[in-house]
Amino acid sequence: MAKKKTLFECQSCGFQSPRWMGKCTSCNEWESMVELSTEQIKYLKETSHSSRVATAIKAMPITQIKEDNVTRFTSGSRELDLVLGGGVVPGSLTLIGGSPGVGKSTLLLKIAGNLAKVNKKVLYVSGEESAGQIKLRANRLDANHDNLYLLPEINLSTVINEINHQSYQFIIIDSIQTLYSEETPSAPGSVTQVRTITFDLMRIAKSLHIPIFIIGHITKDGSIAGPRVLEHMVDTVLYFEGDTNSELRLLRGFKNRFGATNEVGIFEMNKEGLNDATSMAGKFFNKEKLQSGSALTVIMEGSRPIIIEVQALVSEAYGHPKRSSTGFDNNRLGMLLALLEKKLDLPLGTYDVFINVSGGIKINDPSADLAIIAAILSSYRDRELSAESLFLGEVSLTGEIREVSALSQRLKEIETQGFLKAVIPNKPTEKTNIKCFIADEVSKVVEWM
Repeated sequence: MAKKKTLFECQSCGFQSPRWMGKCTSCNEWESMVELSTEQIKYLKETSHSSRVATAIKAMPITQIKEDNVTRFTSGSRELDLVLGGGVVPGSLTLIGGSPGVGKSTLLLKIAGNLAKVNKKVLYVSGEESAGQIKLRANRLDANHDNLYLLPEINLSTVINEINHQSYQFIIIDSIQTLYSEETPSAPGSVTQVRTITFDLMRIAKSLHIPIFIIGHITKDGSIAGPRVLEHMVDTVLYFEGDTNSELRLLRGFKNRFGATNEVGIFEMNKEGLNDATSMAGKFFNKEKLQSGSALTVIMEGSRPIIIEVQALVSEAYGHPKRSSTGFDNNRLGMLLALLEKKLDLPLGTYDVFINVSGGIKINDPSADLAIIAAILSSYRDRELSAESLFLGEVSLTGEIREVSALSQRLKEIETQGFLKAVIPNKPTEKTNIKCFIADEVSKVVEWM
């Protein structure tokens, strides 16, 4: 009697092993290995065999290959076009992720309405909501147009038949985890299902030259739920950020084969849905009520300077001191606190330190280091900083304050918003009306305060 073959597959990354493991050796996830059934193993063998039988394509010198001209069309949203690199690319496959309630479905239904309004045929596939529920949202978003078609369906073959019978110009899948393929013997949302469905959607997008937008759920750690292969197969990966209790939402690009990934789209949630933010002035700071523990800085989100407020709370610790940050890297906060203890002899080892970035924004720009230090010192001394001053500079482990990129652009934004002073690490190269205080070491910032 032949011994039964067993195969285990990681539900996080798709790694396969002939024996069960408590921890996946590929992605280091615990308890993610699931045994595949006999039908699933047979399906994997058949698909791997069919992939080998392909038409031979001869290699060509790169000098003889013609360059593809990427054409784009507007989505009707200035902010989304900015993140996509200038507009929607026909034949592209885009993945949008975000926490529940952040506005993924709202944004894409709004985009579907914009495109249908300009006579583009749009298909909205929903596996989570009925057509009546989507209709209610469409009434609020003013997305009722004859060119917008709704398909509440989770069977992939039905969706493909609908696409083949109609000449759609834009397709939305809400969401990838709810679809299933009858050809794949596994549950919806599994590694095999997501991999198969994404491949089929990619083939449709490339062969029919139709842009497809996919909505994906995220896990507790903020990554797209399901296998990581999903993010590798699509052309563009976008993530929604922001507090669901706040009106502001940020759409950030993490992968883009047709443009840069450093641009960020900013939206406002109101009764009419998710709309482009018309102005960033005062959205992330309150100039009139700057209290002790608050400091202002300018960060660059792509090509756009944004003035934000960072807040610090330093209080006596009862027991083990706590270090916590929201919107700022916790490891970098620990580094800055160690630097203040070493260079300025501040006894922060006996204090709790909490950092918060207003507006639900996450700081990835190291130029905010100086503002974080200023906010910590302000809270420690219980002394308010000037509401007319901003702090710009990256702080090194030696206590040196280093120059920041796009300084002229940041100072121009400071001047536009009516501020008068800025603490910066080096002299500006261009003329400005802002009164600049040069501080190239942390100790000089203390003297200025």
